[in-house]
Amino acid sequence: MERITSRQNPLMAHIRKLASSRAYRNEAGEYLGDGVKLLEEAARWGASLTTVVFTAGTALPPLPTEVRLVEVPEGLMASISPMEAPQGVLFLARQPDLRLPEKLTGNRYLALEGVQDPGNVGTILRTADAFGADGLLLLEGCADLYNPKTVRASMGAVFRCPAWRCTLGELTERLALAGLPLYGAALREDTVDARQMDWKRAVILVGSEGRGLSQTALDACTATVKIPMTPRCESLNAAAAAAVLLWEGWR
Repeated sequence: MERITSRQNPLMAHIRKLASSRAYRNEAGEYLGDGVKLLEEAARWGASLTTVVFTAGTALPPLPTEVRLVEVPEGLMASISPMEAPQGVLFLARQPDLRLPEKLTGNRYLALEGVQDPGNVGTILRTADAFGADGLLLLEGCADLYNPKTVRASMGAVFRCPAWRCTLGELTERLALAGLPLYGAALREDTVDARQMDWKRAVILVGSEGRGLSQTALDACTATVKIPMTPRCESLNAAAAAAVLLWEGWR
């Protein structure tokens, strides 16, 4: 175990950059998580942990022997933690390969386009994991899967539910090979009530709350689906809409 007290230490500078910069996370191939519970989930599900930084008195879960352990004072933890109220531990892990596989072998996936809020993306990943989706596909304009807020909101799903980044073109190529239909959450002339769809094999595509799906994405959809709701409501938050459609597929 090491002890670091200087804010200028290279590891401390590295952690601050991981917390604040998507480009730096991608360049470094690492991401940042916080909290004992999340660290327990990371260790349980085999995340590629590299470093754990903690304050004195924090109870750590069993960790692989190769993980670097660093103790820091509470003031230093407060200066590097992305949380307003640090939970006593931060951890670093290597990012897995997020390139879309050549074949999609599952039956039900969720895809997002333009969902920019990290908390929403993390919540949606958590919901996809809960309702048995075979993976999450992040199209253009989505928040970083490894933003600390996304990781935290996933509540551990980021360590066990597959997720990939891809373009719409890459996705449609894979869907054609797999024979999977693409159902967009949107309104157009052929829109079908979500309760009437066959969800056994499908990719559900959800857009941002403000803009919805792009016209290019809509043109790629096999069909569009709507969630029945009271007439006075026009739409749902992206995370809520994804939860309803994922539940319907699970049911």
